[in-house]
Amino acid sequence: MDIGIGIVAGLVIGAIIGYVLMQVAFKKAKQKRYEEINATVDQEVKEARQTAKRVLAEAEEKAEKITSQAEGKNERIKQKKIQEAKEKFSRLKSEFESHKSEQMVELKERQMEIKALESELKQKESRYGDKVKALRDQQADLEQREADAIALRENLEKQLKVAHRKREELDAANERHIKELEKVANLSEHEAKEQLLEAVKAKAETDAMAIVKNSVEQAKVTANKEAKKIIIQSIQRMCAEYTIENTVSVFNLDSDDLKGQIIGREGRNIRALEAATGAEIVVDDTPEAIVISSFDPIRREVARLALKRLVADGRIHPARIEEVVAKVRKQLDERIIEIGERTVIDLDLHGLDAYLVKMVGRMRFRSSYGQNLLKHSIETANLCAIMAAELGLSRKQAKMAKRAGLLHDIGKVAEEETELSHALLGMKLCEKYKENPVISNAVGAHHDEVEMNNIISPIVQACDAISGARPGARREILESYLQRIGELEELAMEHEGVQKAYAMQAGRELRVIVEAEKVTDKNADDLSFKISQKIQDEMQYPGQIKVTVIREKRAIAYAR
Repeated sequence: MDIGIGIVAGLVIGAIIGYVLMQVAFKKAKQKRYEEINATVDQEVKEARQTAKRVLAEAEEKAEKITSQAEGKNERIKQKKIQEAKEKFSRLKSEFESHKSEQMVELKERQMEIKALESELKQKESRYGDKVKALRDQQADLEQREADAIALRENLEKQLKVAHRKREELDAANERHIKELEKVANLSEHEAKEQLLEAVKAKAETDAMAIVKNSVEQAKVTANKEAKKIIIQSIQRMCAEYTIENTVSVFNLDSDDLKGQIIGREGRNIRALEAATGAEIVVDDTPEAIVISSFDPIRREVARLALKRLVADGRIHPARIEEVVAKVRKQLDERIIEIGERTVIDLDLHGLDAYLVKMVGRMRFRSSYGQNLLKHSIETANLCAIMAAELGLSRKQAKMAKRAGLLHDIGKVAEEETELSHALLGMKLCEKYKENPVISNAVGAHHDEVEMNNIISPIVQACDAISGARPGARREILESYLQRIGELEELAMEHEGVQKAYAMQAGRELRVIVEAEKVTDKNADDLSFKISQKIQDEMQYPGQIKVTVIREKRAIAYAR
């Protein structure tokens, strides 16, 4: 029992001692591990401190560099700002001095104006004093005249009383004289008055006819003077170009080598161009030039523009020609409308139909005797407005005159073909597109083909003649013009019974005077037809020629 207890106690004590030894060994191991860890941590901390010192040194070095750079940059910015401030200061100073000098000049000018006003005021005061003095003198004179008038009135009253008394005496003597005359003449007073009135009436009618005749002659002279004055003033107020541009019909080339490209192999290019445009392309020996010929100015312009684009592009073949012509035709249509709209806006005309605006644009590519039709129409429109103003017409009538002047030759550019003259065709177009009847009549009557029924029509006719007849308006060789006029008159003189023939209106009308004994009224109609047919067969002329045969019979008697 004691042994067991001793063993147990020995085991317990051994266990306790072992535990204590184990704890001591564990503490030592732990202490050693702790020391190793501390040594490692100290080493790492030491390395970290060294790294931190190195990084800090690098950071300080970079900071110093950045600081020095920043200081340099700040110094530059500072110098720049200082320079800008100096420049701004100098600019403000110069502006201030300039403004100050301007104010000084303005102040001096105002002082001079004030001095001028003061001198003018003194002059007005002086004149006012003179006027006051003159008025006082006039007042004294009027008072004197009033006193004289009172005295004169009293004298007249006395003379009137005497005259009244003498008149009564004369009336009584007149009655006695009338009674004595009735006894001598065997006529009553009523019968004598009737005879006297008839004699006075006949004398008055004769004098009145003479006065009316003189008045008519004087009115004719005055009317001619006033008409010339109005026309001269209208022309002077209208400034136009001396020579109007003509529509281009010659295409210039940089080199004759391009003619071969335009003609193409076996002429295929030029045939394609003529087929697409409808114009004739004439390639002859003219150096560096091609002639474009067509009766239609629009086709001629399409051909010219297409040629210009093809030559610039360099690719000339039938397919390309058709493509370019289509594009050019479309662009030209747009350009025509733009020209018409710009013309209408420039002339301040409103409400014109879109088709008529297009026709106005087409006039840009039409010429008459070398005068561009659009320029001629614009000039005529402005002349109509000026002449209407000179005649004292209303603003509305002046606007209508300007509108009619612009549209008077619109029949020359109509798209449809007709036998009507351009004046009648223009009138039909104006009626079709709802223009005012006054304007339609002015367009149709400007060559006397219809009767004028308003004041606008003769104005348009006169202004059309002024625009076409002024120097430099139309270009035509004088010799050829005179030759054509002479041939026209000689052609009419060849017929039997023709006494005289006169070419009128620049060769657009032929007036034939026949002998009444040789040509009857029926033969006059046949003669006008024969002459017109002969002109068509034998002569070349622009537009149309109106043939008028005049037959008159004169009855002459002499009062001897």
